[in-house]
Amino acid sequence: MMRVVMPLFLMGVSALVASAQTPSSSQDRPFVVEYYYKAKWGYAEEFLQLFKKNHYPVLRKQVEMGRMLKVSMDQPRYHATEDGRWDYRVTIVFKNATVANEPFDENALKKHLFPDQSTYLREEQRRFAILDAHWDVPVKGMDLEGK
Repeated sequence: MMRVVMPLFLMGVSALVASAQTPSSSQDRPFVVEYYYKAKWGYAEEFLQLFKKNHYPVLRKQVEMGRMLKVSMDQPRYHATEDGRWDYRVTIVFKNATVANEPFDENALKKHLFPDQSTYLREEQRRFAILDAHWDVPVKGMDLEGK
């Protein structure tokens, strides 16, 4: 019996050691989140101007720091029903899920980038006041060729 148990035990230990030496795939994979913004009718352009002035520099700095890999923005080409309408989708590709979810002092970065905090805070308040809705969707890619 020992001749049967010992090889099985050694195979199990070898598998554990191998998996411990291989980095977790979730730690190595980028983590993607889509942020949707729906502005009140007639205010989408104002939202975009404020976003580009105040929030995009904060995101761009995080790309430079290596926390994020990419930031992009899209808008729909055609209109949709009111309940499904959104004006802008910002896609952020984080380095990995851990980085995306760990605490990060964005306030220090904002204070560094925008010394006039009263103007910055007033404009950011306005940017969110003109929104009808905002939601965040973490997404994962699907391998259509795989099984």
